[in-house]
Amino acid sequence: MSMPDLSMSHPDAPIIEVDLEHAAPHGYTSNKEAYLKRLKRIEGQVRGIARMVEDDKYCIDILTQIAAATKALHAVSLGLVEEHIGHCVVGAASEPNPEARAEQIDAKVKEATDAIGRLLR
Repeated sequence: MSMPDLSMSHPDAPIIEVDLEHAAPHGYTSNKEAYLKRLKRIEGQVRGIARMVEDDKYCIDILTQIAAATKALHAVSLGLVEEHIGHCVVGAASEPNPEARAEQIDAKVKEATDAIGRLLR
């Protein structure tokens, strides 16, 4: 049985790019189920807030629930930042090539700093 010629793709076939840098398991992978559980709980909170608006509930009560959902999202984000530093930054520090190591550490720290900056806006 001969193998198909894969050297030429179909002209209408989509081009799929693979991001190898992000292909490995992420730092949060071991806690993925816990993150999903928390996010689903937050999703329920947000749906509850929408119902409060639909039901014309008191504005301060709505704002209290928004603050609680915001705090819960911040907790998830801080966990993800911690996972990024513990996994991605530490992983970059294990690069054997000193020049590449410094470059990778700088890039991963900048990613974390930028993410924290977005959270603080």
